[in-house]
Amino acid sequence: MTNSLYERIYEIVRRIPKGRVATYGEIAELAGMPRGARQVGYALAALGRGEPRLDIPWQRVVNAKGESSLGTEQLKRLQSEGVVFDANGRIDLSVHGWDGWE
Repeated sequence: MTNSLYERIYEIVRRIPKGRVATYGEIAELAGMPRGARQVGYALAALGRGEPRLDIPWQRVVNAKGESSLGTEQLKRLQSEGVVFDANGRIDLSVHGWDGWE
């Protein structure tokens, strides 16, 4: 069950376009598990950051406040995609947010 759930999460994350972000909660809803944001975090943590899963743009998943939960590597990757952070380190989700229901 966990493997198929994680694969469903990864498939959704792969659809997030460059320069856009989605929240853990949004990914959980798209995967059919409302209130499953923590499970999305577990799935992304299971990736590691190595070669086998470079096809999954993990950096495009942020917390509900539009903040990085994964540190400076995530910030660098998002900035290289044109995502802008405010003075408090937050992303304007109305500008850079992705609506996966589109």
